[in-house]
Parts: sequence; structure tokens; C-alpha cells
Amino acid sequence: MEIQQGYSYHIKDEFFDLVQDKYLMSNKEQGNYRPHYYAIQDRKNPKLYWMIPISSQAEKYKEIVEKKKKRYGKCNTIVIGLFAGKENAFLIQNTFPVIEKYFDHVHTIQEQPVTIHKKLDKVLVENLNEVLAMYNRGIKLTFTDIKAIRNIMEEELGK
Repeated sequence: MEIQQGYSYHIKDEFFDLVQDKYLMSNKEQGNYRPHYYAIQDRKNPKLYWMIPISSQAEKYKEIVEKKKKRYGKCNTIVIGLFAGKENAFLIQNTFPVIEKYFDHVHTIQEQPVTIHKKLDKVLVENLNEVLAMYNRGIKLTFTDIKAIRNIMEEELGK
């Protein structure tokens, strides 16, 4: 499967079984692929993709964004944006790395892949890079253990 930026994807259960991170938003109800994730290719390792969960609970996350903006002056861990014509929350705070073998399929509506506007893509890439840069400086803004997951994925690539 060719992974392209601008689309969201579903991840195989096998990935969640392997990684065992309690903060990952894994597939719900066997066979029902939720949530789906926006894929951003890693800048250093093109075989690695950062997955950002997409939540339809935009109102819930808008409140969290406002609280973070009041407290810190900004919020780069949650982005509210349009997806399939509706407001959604893109949860950079729950991002994780994955490799191609764990992608199941592209997210579709009426058998058509759903794309994300380039302007929103730019905001997501900038915020993700900022959050990852802060993580590399010892400031952890993510719930997931991205270092452990990255190590597992890089180990898988080495096999």
C-alpha cells in the first residue's frame, strides 16, 4: 500500500497487540475500525510515519484547547480542523510512530478516500514537529511512549 500524506488511515490490531501502550487509541469493537489516524512521514526516517488520531468530539477538545491557551499562551497538542466537512480534533498529544506493514487501509466515505486540506496539513506538520522537538529536549507533551514505540518500529525495520 502506498502511504500518502493528506489522507487518514486505519491501523491493524496487530500493531496495538505488539506495542501494548495504554495511551494508544486502539481499534474499538473487533472489526470496527475506529479511530482513524492522519499520517505524516518522519523527516529523518522515511519508512516511519507519525500517526495523529482524529476525534469527532471537537466540542470536548475545544474546551481543552482553550484551557491550554489560557495557561500556556498556545496549544500545539490538539488542532481543531475540518475533516470530511465536519469539525474534528487532531490529537497530536496521542501521536505515535508506525511503519507501513501496520497500515490496514485508507479511511474512506462512500468508497472515496477522504483528504485533508493543505492548510490544515501544514498546521499539523508544524505542530507535530514542534511537539517532537520539545520531546527531544526532554519536554514530554505526549501521552504515548513514543521513544519505546519508535524503538519497536525501528527494530521491526531491521528484521
